[in-house]
Amino acid sequence: MIRHARVLPVLVLAPLLLTACGSEEAGDPGPSASASAAGPAADPGTGELASRAQAMGVAPELVYVTEAPGFTLAQQSVGVLGDDGFSATWVDGETNALLRLAVDRGTITADTCPEQPVGDMSGEHTTCERDGSAWYRTGAGRHEYALPEEGHVVRVSAETDAVPRDVLRAAALAAHRPDAAETDRLLPSAEPAPATPVERGDLPPYGDGAPDNHVDVGG
Repeated sequence: MIRHARVLPVLVLAPLLLTACGSEEAGDPGPSASASAAGPAADPGTGELASRAQAMGVAPELVYVTEAPGFTLAQQSVGVLGDDGFSATWVDGETNALLRLAVDRGTITADTCPEQPVGDMSGEHTTCERDGSAWYRTGAGRHEYALPEEGHVVRVSAETDAVPRDVLRAAALAAHRPDAAETDRLLPSAEPAPATPVERGDLPPYGDGAPDNHVDVGG
């Protein structure tokens, strides 16, 4: 027996097509969703981030990471700032320009901003300009973006003539708490490096291994 396919009327089919298209658009992750796909930030109080930061003397909640096109982390620059703050520097491989990330306890307001020197250069005049939720600050040949957070301030600074303001701003806005993979690249291991035995060339291969202090005749 031949079955005849039923054809939906156009008036019924059209809403179904519109619903399907709307569902597809709703599934588009968008910029914010794709950014969060990089992975959740590590919990500052537990796990590898906490153990590595505490081994350095850094408060885990003050560890941040950033990124900027052309800049790579200078691993030897990662260290403690002040009592338990954090700092690290990124280097441009072509120009050798430096981006410094510094996170320390405290706050910054319209009243206190001019009193806080840029790049720890005390005695220099500091100018402050509000830029969204951040402060753009200049002084002593350097400029800086300072972002107030709860109980601490995240700062990204550079020499004024080495790093353009838009690059500095983008790096400051990109500062965030590291995820597990970023923690592994950013912070040194909490485990001490295994000691490498020192080989002495004056030890004989026999006996108790005491140095050979034999003196020749007439010696």
